[in-house]
Amino acid sequence: MSTPNFQKFFKPLLEIASDDKEHSTKEAKEILISKMGLTAEDLHEKVRSGAMTKVDNRIWWAKSYFVKAKVFHSPKRGIFKITERGKDLLAKNYQEITVKELQQYSEFLDFVTPKKNQNNEISDVPFTEKETPEEMLENGYQEIRNELADELLNTIKSNSYDFFENLVIDLMVRMGYGGSRDDAGESIGKVGDEGIDGIIKEDRLGLDLIYLQAKKWEGTIGRPEIQKFVGALHGKRAKKGVFITTGDFTKTAFDYVENIESKIILIDGKSLVNYMIDYNLGVSVSVTYEIKKIDKDYFFND
Repeated sequence: MSTPNFQKFFKPLLEIASDDKEHSTKEAKEILISKMGLTAEDLHEKVRSGAMTKVDNRIWWAKSYFVKAKVFHSPKRGIFKITERGKDLLAKNYQEITVKELQQYSEFLDFVTPKKNQNNEISDVPFTEKETPEEMLENGYQEIRNELADELLNTIKSNSYDFFENLVIDLMVRMGYGGSRDDAGESIGKVGDEGIDGIIKEDRLGLDLIYLQAKKWEGTIGRPEIQKFVGALHGKRAKKGVFITTGDFTKTAFDYVENIESKIILIDGKSLVNYMIDYNLGVSVSVTYEIKKIDKDYFFND
């Protein structure tokens, strides 16, 4: 079961407030857990950023939408109370209350209608009935990231094998391995010994070594190729290795490295480009958005 759509919280939240008393969002959450039959899995499911749970996020936005629509009044932080408009809305006995019902109120329409700035550009996030604004931003970010990852992988595949080897060096150094770029460059791409393409320091002092296999590959790499790499490591009395490819690995390959003594990390094409994005290799920041929240210490300092 997945966490209910945030509009599913609308009517139950309004019903909680129907007693005409003040309620806190914390108190409402406990009631909603029982009222909506929310499971432990629901309560632990987080938004993409991991900053908060989906339940907390959706209750907060449901309450906020009601405040914007003048269905709720918020006399102080974290507290809400039903208004006469809210009572009228509940009295209409809608089977389900959604954003569509809130759109009958001009104050809510003003809130959700995209506005233009001085440059005649849309300054607000486009409105949707299915997601909270935070979820829209996070999902949009993920779509952009996925598109970037696909473009990165195709670009890598279109370049030479020498370029790929250098990319592997740069990534390992960017991730904190290999000492300096010059040190790493001396040791990788020059071994070519029984399935080992390079050796790189695990730390700047070189207290341990990591053996590398880099394959610019279109298809899927199976267990036999990984076994060859592990055999080469045994010949060096080494226990740590990284196998990097632009292709994929079979499930049997992953199962194999999970059940051997040597520590082998398999990095497929998808993982490779995601590491590149995370460590800003081969990509640059196009635009930055800051999501800000109120500084409670400033306003509510004892």
